[in-house]
Amino acid sequence: MKKHNSQEILNWAREVLEIEKKGIDNLENSLNSDFLKAVNIIANCKGRIVVAGMGKAGIIGQKFSATLSSTGSSSFWLHAAEAVHGDLGSVREDDVVVVLSYSGETDEIRNLIPFIKKIGSRIIAITGNSRSSLARYSDSVVEIKIDKEACALGLAPTTSTTAMLVACDAISVILQKIKGFKEKDFAFFHPRGSLGRKLLLKVKDIMRKGRFNPVVEEKALVKDVIVRITSSHAGAAVVVGRDKKLKGIFTDGDLRRNLKSHPNLLKVKVSEVMTRNPVVILEEGLASEALKILEKKKIDEVPVVNSKGRPVGMLDIQDLIAAGII
Repeated sequence: MKKHNSQEILNWAREVLEIEKKGIDNLENSLNSDFLKAVNIIANCKGRIVVAGMGKAGIIGQKFSATLSSTGSSSFWLHAAEAVHGDLGSVREDDVVVVLSYSGETDEIRNLIPFIKKIGSRIIAITGNSRSSLARYSDSVVEIKIDKEACALGLAPTTSTTAMLVACDAISVILQKIKGFKEKDFAFFHPRGSLGRKLLLKVKDIMRKGRFNPVVEEKALVKDVIVRITSSHAGAAVVVGRDKKLKGIFTDGDLRRNLKSHPNLLKVKVSEVMTRNPVVILEEGLASEALKILEKKKIDEVPVVNSKGRPVGMLDIQDLIAAGII
């Protein structure tokens, strides 16, 4: 194998990038009413978005379908060759079939189109040939026209598949915006991903409980409450009544605010100086929602209660940081 110097290799890489960037520029300049029509058809699909293709274009189609599914649009991949050997049974009349083929004349694609038409599904073509058989029988055509492939021989799909990928990504993102797809929705479809774990984490999973959550009665003296807070390495204590339901919270701020008005503060009942009816969150709530409450109320910690209003824990801003919510 002939040796090549580093500069020559870098120049080749830049040449590929330039060719492919031009392909994307061509796509950007060609966006028109046909693209809008395709987006509207897909956005108003009552069934699933079926993505079909062959070869390298088919691999792009698989990624497109996966992106759609993970961002809230029901989709599945259909191999064009396997479709006419039984897999076509998965397609329904209210589905939209997106077919990727740069030439639009691939045998497997041409064989597939009549059967999709018979089923009654609408067809979107993503192709480089607006006069192809695929384009003629499609309800809308997204044309991917490139000047040349980046392949050294000008044969292997490179620029064309890059442009297809970009077009598919554009459609996916547009659908996200149309549907109002949010972070919490993304997390729902990615429950084992880092974002999913963060956004779907419940308050009860990270709250401080047991000995790290000091709970005192209304009749307790402030000095005893302070001792409990200190021994628990906490920043506040929850105050409960005889029914064990939350009545208030005693924080460092309460202590400082009452020093002047209560010279003998340490011997005062905590019920006289606590914050009554504090903000609370339910243990089944999402940690991400708890963060919003802390930020909105400008507080560092909040009592956690169960469905009966009884305190079961305390959530501190530091707990959210440790869990990676912030």
